[in-house]
Amino acid sequence: MSIVLQIAGLIIGFALLIKGADIFVSASVNIAKFLKISNVVIGLTIVAMGTSAPEVVISVSAALSSSSDLAIANSVGSNLFNLLFIVGFCALLYPISIKLKEISRDYWVSVGATLLLLVMVIVWGDTIPRLGGLIFLVSFTIYMFIVVRHALKNKVEDNDMEDNIESKPIIRSIFFTVLGAALIIGGGHLTVTNAVNIALTVGITERVVGLTIVSMGTSLPELVTTLTACRKGEGEFAIGFIIGSSIFNIMFVLGLAGFITPLTVDSGVIFDITVLTIGTLAFFLFAYSSKRVVRLEGFAMVMTYLTYMVFIILQTSYHF
Repeated sequence: MSIVLQIAGLIIGFALLIKGADIFVSASVNIAKFLKISNVVIGLTIVAMGTSAPEVVISVSAALSSSSDLAIANSVGSNLFNLLFIVGFCALLYPISIKLKEISRDYWVSVGATLLLLVMVIVWGDTIPRLGGLIFLVSFTIYMFIVVRHALKNKVEDNDMEDNIESKPIIRSIFFTVLGAALIIGGGHLTVTNAVNIALTVGITERVVGLTIVSMGTSLPELVTTLTACRKGEGEFAIGFIIGSSIFNIMFVLGLAGFITPLTVDSGVIFDITVLTIGTLAFFLFAYSSKRVVRLEGFAMVMTYLTYMVFIILQTSYHF
């Protein structure tokens, strides 16, 4: 395929992502209001799973093709991109208000999932057996049961909410949610495929592509969806779905890939998981200090991510 067609495919992929995210966020929020369920819960479930579909495709494909080390790099790299770059970049544009009470449980689940992965890597070394994948899948199932049960028991009771519900039939909202998710998934796949092909065409090594373009590319749905949500004043929705996506990427994506085949672990992944853990804890400190992520904190998060990426590229290129 020529470089011109690859660039055209990349542009089309971005267009599908942007339009799909706009449709998806609007329809999902409308469903949440119709059901009187918190936007955070919708973000933690439907949105997080829908926009993490590219990670599932990449990681499962990598596991099936005996490249399971790419699965871990993709999941951890995507979570780093989600937390540091996406949240940080959104805070630069639209300072994000955070309701600590609503996200605290899920936040600590994301921290626990990250630490559990770190423990598995330390204990099992260069290969995480299928048991590790099974542990993640069982943990994810329990977590989702708790989230859904809590949502059903604690529907949003707000008389003013009725006035804010969009005048769209619920069936139409469900249709547009599915349509938006399909556009996001298709756009994400198209973008990643062409971005990787372009990178390889111009001579970037496959390992660098895996650590950078693949993880960032599969997170493009999260980036566009989060920006769209923040622009529409749905910051709590955005934070909820970023946390949900992080949990989904480790517990379900790695759990499924690891259950299919033992996961090969690159020695440098301990450093990546450590950076992710520190970044996650720093986010909580930002949120706890003022119950919002302001522009200065967003700038710090973005610069931390960019510094990390420069280090990874230099480390890979010069083997230090």
